[in-house]
Amino acid sequence: MKRVIVNGANGYVASNFINELLKHHYQVLALVRGNTKSSAEDRVIQALNVINDGNTPSLDNLMIVDYSLLDKNFGLSETRLQELFSTDVDYFHFAASLKYDHKSKDELLAVNVKGVENSVNLFSAFASANSRFFFVGTAYSCGNTKEVFEEKFYPDQDISSFRNYYEWSKRLAENVVKRNIDHNGLRGHVIRLSQVTGDNRTGITKTDYGIFDFSKRVCKLAKRHPENKVRAKISPDGTQNLIPINVAVDYLHQTVNAISVPTIMNFVANKPVKNSYIINSLKKLMPLDIVPVPGLEYSQMNSLERLMAVGMSFTGHYTNINIQFDTSKRDAVITPVDDCMDEQTVYRMLKYFIKNSFKKNRTQKEVPIENE
Repeated sequence: MKRVIVNGANGYVASNFINELLKHHYQVLALVRGNTKSSAEDRVIQALNVINDGNTPSLDNLMIVDYSLLDKNFGLSETRLQELFSTDVDYFHFAASLKYDHKSKDELLAVNVKGVENSVNLFSAFASANSRFFFVGTAYSCGNTKEVFEEKFYPDQDISSFRNYYEWSKRLAENVVKRNIDHNGLRGHVIRLSQVTGDNRTGITKTDYGIFDFSKRVCKLAKRHPENKVRAKISPDGTQNLIPINVAVDYLHQTVNAISVPTIMNFVANKPVKNSYIINSLKKLMPLDIVPVPGLEYSQMNSLERLMAVGMSFTGHYTNINIQFDTSKRDAVITPVDDCMDEQTVYRMLKYFIKNSFKKNRTQKEVPIENE
């Protein structure tokens, strides 16, 4: 029975990955930090319950470990770590801060860079020679490049080469892995994920990141100011690279099964999604007429449009881009699965997300949802 260690195990992709591993009877060690509200065990089990609507698979092969990412040896005893690494493992580093602005710079450097350094150091000290280290990063570590983003390492660059501090921190983290491969013999790999969405087979969407966070903000605006026309600084022909959660998990599962994998793989969708798909879907789902105006300046906006712009402080960086990703190395070892994100699929995901997001608070005035 293969052992897989996952840190940051309560995150969206990580918990879905663990769920898949448990279904296939892997031995999974989930590293999570407990907090004042929930124990580490509660956080992982809650995440699995959300995925499975309470019908969580057997947890017999799951061990949950309370750890601290930035402490030496994760705050665990050497005896405990020797137990965790007592056999060959595939170790997946998911832990990350998803913040992006300048005021979060120190946190991003600590969690996303120092955290990876600490993880690599611990792995190098306790893992066997046949064990593998996988850093799960982002495809948007490409920064502002206009070239095809290849499956190779790129040098560290100044923040001006990136859209935000999150991207920058992830590039720095990739090169932590590179230096340890080059100088310390780390058996390391980098997996770059694009924006992960819901399940493209069912439309079920249980993440509020990226376009779903944007849709939630638009929904709140529609509740307060229905039947208004709102311009937004968005290029309808710009694209988002959206990979369904079921596809991302399938690729991660295939990676565990593969005897040999490339050093870097871009886990991205083969065909990007046009912004017009997202805008058209939102216009169908709520009483707000969103008008994309690529060159719209803040000084030209009315009060509602400025509220919209505030809600796009993160997603706005990605509304006028068309990034191309190389996947040749991934495709050499990973069997493709249907990653279709056509307009109908985007609509189904947004419909599910909006409907279920506002179920959580019955005291709120409900937004009319088309066909409900």
